[in-house]
Amino acid sequence: MAVKTKSVKLNFIMNAILTMSSFIFPLISFPYVSRVLLPDGTGKVSFATSLITYFAMFAQLGIPTYGIRACAKVRDDREELSRTVHELFVINFVMSMVVYAVFFAALFTVPRLQADKPLFLIVSTTILFNTIGVEWLYKGLEQYTYITVRSVIFKLIALAAMFLLVHEKQDYVIYGAISILAGSASNIFNFFYAHNFISMKPVGNYRFSRHFKAIFVFFAMACATTIYTNLDTVMLGFMKTDTDVGYYNAAVKIKSILVSIVTSLGTVLLPRASYYIEHNMKEQFMAVTKKAMNFVIIAAVPLMVYFMIFAKEGIFFLSGDAYGGSILPMQIIMPTLLFIGMTNIMGIQVLVPLGKETLVLYSVIAGAVTDLILNAVLIPRFAASGAAMGTLAAEFVVLLYQLWVLRDSLHDIYKGICGITVAAAVIISGVPACGIKFLHLSYFMTLALSAILFFGVYLLIMTAVKEPLVLEIESQVFGKLKQILKKRT
Repeated sequence: MAVKTKSVKLNFIMNAILTMSSFIFPLISFPYVSRVLLPDGTGKVSFATSLITYFAMFAQLGIPTYGIRACAKVRDDREELSRTVHELFVINFVMSMVVYAVFFAALFTVPRLQADKPLFLIVSTTILFNTIGVEWLYKGLEQYTYITVRSVIFKLIALAAMFLLVHEKQDYVIYGAISILAGSASNIFNFFYAHNFISMKPVGNYRFSRHFKAIFVFFAMACATTIYTNLDTVMLGFMKTDTDVGYYNAAVKIKSILVSIVTSLGTVLLPRASYYIEHNMKEQFMAVTKKAMNFVIIAAVPLMVYFMIFAKEGIFFLSGDAYGGSILPMQIIMPTLLFIGMTNIMGIQVLVPLGKETLVLYSVIAGAVTDLILNAVLIPRFAASGAAMGTLAAEFVVLLYQLWVLRDSLHDIYKGICGITVAAAVIISGVPACGIKFLHLSYFMTLALSAILFFGVYLLIMTAVKEPLVLEIESQVFGKLKQILKKRT
């Protein structure tokens, strides 16, 4: 029996809700936590999380991305889907056990880890939760409604636990546990819910080796990506202080929230794109690709510019006055919103479904090498700002490589996207917004009023020039509002 597929529109709405929850949870929790734990406490948790990410990376190999494509291709055949999931789960589980053995050896021999042993033990449960969660199965089947509901419930539980249990600087271990609860603990339900889509009993005729080549390519890609997304924090932790890590973490926290918004549409389109390629539906594939890229440009550019202008207000409102050292790193790192958004589409949305993940790997390796070299040079002198410079350069290198690889297809991908219009709209929107700074209001009021002005004017301009995607989104939103009003009357 084939798995019933959801519409792209519903998937996008569900993923938008999921993205909003990922935005709202830190927006509520981080201002409180950062003021209680201060840069030193948040830095400890950030360092532990970043380091464990390396262990989790080896445990999962390249399965989180490869699994989406593999499941999407066979989603219409329950037996073959079950066989694929069983094979990938066994590979993942075996590697997790190996990684845990290495982790415990490091935990009892490396002084930097022994200093916060309880914290590292708690954060390491991410490895187990990721393994049993088989999140790639649900994404491959486009089950975004389930993913969203489950995630939001656990985030609400974690939010309540944070306010109840985190009260002083020494509670950073508890905060680490709550972060795992919010992000990974819900994966327990994934394991038991999977019977709705696959057989939990062995189906036989397993062929584990058929996945190895692709898994290791995706694993190498994950290695390189993890290096330049987490190496900055890890190197800061070893080369500088927990306070420096705390400064950098505050800037990255805001950037990560914004990146999730920018990449939200591309995330839900990956399984659909893989399905189109598998069934030789090239026109539909290019249509979803263009729409995703258009969304990235329209969303990333204004967000990037706004938070560069209002970095001080954003940092102080979310984290407190103790985080002045986060302002410059945040301004430096903001252009990565656009770079990551574009490479997410060109790499994960275009090259991966086409089976050209090796080229994505090369681009990511180039970024990783760039990040490693620049971090080693810049962090000792500029600390958090140096880490931000390294990350910015790394993301730009990845973008340049992928643009070069897809140079023959760029016209089709970017056709109809008017960057000049977006840039002009952002510049015009920024003028009245900047005027709010001179009113000397509270951080919250400055952000609220400037955001209304900036994004309000931006939307008005994009609507006035009849940008198709903006008009489509507005039409859908107003259509839903009319339906709701009719039902109430």
